[in-house]
Amino acid sequence: MSEQSLPDDARPEYTDALPEYAERVLEVAELIPPGRVMTYGDVAEWLEEGGPRQVGRVMALYGGAVPWWRVVRADGMLLPGHELRALDHYRAEGTPLKQASRAAQGHLPRLDMKRARWDGGGRAEGHT
Repeated sequence: MSEQSLPDDARPEYTDALPEYAERVLEVAELIPPGRVMTYGDVAEWLEEGGPRQVGRVMALYGGAVPWWRVVRADGMLLPGHELRALDHYRAEGTPLKQASRAAQGHLPRLDMKRARWDGGGRAEGHT
């Protein structure tokens, strides 16, 4: 992904400070209740800035300190390379899952997006 596709404040500046856009994305990730998820696009829509790719980039670079498993792909597929760690979190939190068919790669379940997706329950007070 090109840095030019990130909002100006999310481009790496090689400082210890977290870019403002990244802080906002991570704040939204922390608001998602256990057992629920938001898609990358949902987070961007909530923030009214960026898009799914920008949110995904922020999560890839900075998401380790927040509940990263709650920000997901819209198709419900588990994050490649992190499937088993995410699955442990989903099971512990009671996140709705769909059982994988025998034809599914690795026989891993998918998120049940109809039941697991969180709409934000209205904007948090003071949220911008």
